[in-house]
Amino acid sequence: MRKILFADDEMDVRLMFEKRFTFEGYSVITAYNGNQALSLAKSECPDVIVLDMVLGDKTGEEVALKLKEDPKTRDIPVIFLSALFSKEDEVLKCDNLNGICVFAKPYDAEELLSRIEGLLDKKVSAAGKP
Repeated sequence: MRKILFADDEMDVRLMFEKRFTFEGYSVITAYNGNQALSLAKSECPDVIVLDMVLGDKTGEEVALKLKEDPKTRDIPVIFLSALFSKEDEVLKCDNLNGICVFAKPYDAEELLSRIEGLLDKKVSAAGKP
């Protein structure tokens, strides 16, 4: 079962995400702030990490930078999910080479699911290359 780490400082957003993506067959781990997200990323080794940009103690960008610096977590794809982004940002600010994408809130769960599955498929394909 593929594992998603979802970090958001709003409990209702975490619960909605967890319910939806558990229904889709994912194991979902949630974090309520940046430090918890970093700790869980290291201990749980999720397949993908979805971060809000505002996490209380850190920004999503700070968390992503720490994740990319750590050999244990640097290859985990990261999606920023935030009201700070627009739908246009989703296309313009996606860096598939570094496994970092942005997604605007409110989000369409089907579109986000498709983006997550696309990143995971690329990760599997890259891992299988000689």
